[in-house]
This record gives sequence, C-alpha cells and structure tokens, in this order.
Amino acid sequence: MKKAKFKSRKDDKSNSPFENKRKFCPFSQPGSPIIDYKDIRLLSRYITEKGKIVPSRITGVSRKKQKELSKAIKRARFLALISYTNKSFSS
Repeated sequence: MKKAKFKSRKDDKSNSPFENKRKFCPFSQPGSPIIDYKDIRLLSRYITEKGKIVPSRITGVSRKKQKELSKAIKRARFLALISYTNKSFSS
C-alpha cells in the first residue's frame, strides 16, 4: 500500500480553533435590522476610523447585503449624515 505524500486540508484544519466557526450574514436572518441610509448607528459599525467601508470577508455580510450596505453608506455620506473621513487631526 502506498502512503499519501501530501496531507489533505481537512487534516491540517482539525486542530484549528476556527474549525466550527461559520460566518453568517447578520442582515439575512429573520428579525434582523433593515439597511437604511438614515440609520447612522448601524452604518457606522461597518466603517473604519479612517472612513473606509469594511469588506464583507471581515464582517461576514453576504454579497447582496454588502452592496445595499455600501450604497446606503455612500448615500448617507452624500447627504452629510456621515462624514467621508475622520474629523480628528493628529499634530
């Protein structure tokens, strides 16, 4: 019998603490908040301190909802509900 030269990826991940961790979209669940450009508290959770929109691979938001979220953030910025950048200046 021949032994496998390479380990499968499952064997490598078996000791990982993130094995059972599955990302889910927080907006696709029943009873989840609706994405609205007027809800600044919700939108600010998905913006970095520098004003960038946090990517979906980090937040776990689905592709469709990420598109809605970015559109709402851009709309809120245009209407001056959210600033484009951080207002603090370092000296």
